[in-house]
Amino acid sequence: MHNPAPYPYSRPRRLRRDPFTRDLVREHRLTPADLIYPVFVLDGAGRREAVVSMPGVERLSLDLLLPVAEDCVALGIPVMALFPVIDQALKTPDGQEALNPDGLVPRVVRELKKRFPQLGVMTDVALDPYTSHGQDGLLDEHNYILNDPTVEILVKQAVTQAQAPACVVNGLVGAAGLAPTLAAAERGLRIALANKEALVVGGQLVAAAVARGGAELLPVDSEHAAIAQCLSGREPSEVARLVLTASGGPFRTTPAADLGQVTLEQVLAHPTWRMGPKITVDSATLMNKGLEVIEAHHLFGLPYGKIDVVVHPGSIVHSLVEFVDGALLAQLGTPDMRVPLQYAIAGEIHWPLDGGRLDLLRAGPLVFEAPDTGRFPCLRLARQAGQAGGTAPVVLNAANEVAVAALLAGRLRFADIPGVIADTLARLPHGPVPDLAAALDADARARTEAAVLVDARGAGGH
Repeated sequence: MHNPAPYPYSRPRRLRRDPFTRDLVREHRLTPADLIYPVFVLDGAGRREAVVSMPGVERLSLDLLLPVAEDCVALGIPVMALFPVIDQALKTPDGQEALNPDGLVPRVVRELKKRFPQLGVMTDVALDPYTSHGQDGLLDEHNYILNDPTVEILVKQAVTQAQAPACVVNGLVGAAGLAPTLAAAERGLRIALANKEALVVGGQLVAAAVARGGAELLPVDSEHAAIAQCLSGREPSEVARLVLTASGGPFRTTPAADLGQVTLEQVLAHPTWRMGPKITVDSATLMNKGLEVIEAHHLFGLPYGKIDVVVHPGSIVHSLVEFVDGALLAQLGTPDMRVPLQYAIAGEIHWPLDGGRLDLLRAGPLVFEAPDTGRFPCLRLARQAGQAGGTAPVVLNAANEVAVAALLAGRLRFADIPGVIADTLARLPHGPVPDLAAALDADARARTEAAVLVDARGAGGH
């Protein structure tokens, strides 16, 4: 019998199909700490069932699952992912069992965290295990999925499955992250927020929900995590200003006249960070930094006049805090998003992490520049919208999401993004945001207006 090469070299070739994926899986440095162990869990006791479509995989009841969890801890595997197998009698068209606080998943989560507090537990937020029709959503009379009611029940399911002091990681893209953030805040959970748009669109709503529920809101953005570390143990009266650093993106030195001809490939070629396409585009326009200014305002409670931005191409200094005596504290490190993510999940504690270390002797000089809001007006537009308050940040964010989507679809030039945002802000009146419904209404109106403006500029897409 052929003896396969040791793992990970025996993994399917599809995982090594391109340089990005090869770097992502880090197969030359794979350790148990890089793994998530998936398990199918059954109700009852002493139950073990084979998964026919997955040879060697079994569904286990909780009592048989506990020794597996113990092995994960012993091996150094940090996270177990649960996939429930729900009894047919509990399935309904609306999947209400997903919201049962004493259902299978909440009970398993409670027991695992009680016995193995150091073991991370991930749950599958999906309706198909709970619906009698087997679809991952609520259906209308024609068996089409109803989007808004489905999103609403999925948000409730996520909150039901999270057991305090569990941590909810919100990594959604765009304004869609607001409703889950509010739900988790009302429940009093720790929220590791990687969705800055939730604060841009509904910062005051989130703050009120956090206060009512007694939740923790901890930033995952590297800049805000850096500021949180610099502020640790400090009184607000000690702080003079916050300084957010920006890499400058791929066009930091590109003349304004050339920005109208850049390609989508160039836009997505970020010089230091590996991110999703939307945030990579935002980094290129400096809108990402503008949104982070608004996020910092809501997270740390400082007025906009005390939140500055500097361009730091090396992405070594992740942000700084200046104190009233002129002292500056900065957080430095390699550009590795695992660091701020782990710091937030841990409740602002530095856990050990097997990652790159900053070599100060090879880091080179630390270069800082003023941002050019003439070439990159999105930063200025974001600051102005934040200062205006109310629906202005909602409109800003919605218009940006529409414009970025159009760029990625080849229907808008990179240089036209700021114009779409500015014109949308100018065309729509600004008002208060007293509740989620008002935020969503302003978001919808802004998207409609921005789509019209994109269509008007449509010629010249990539």
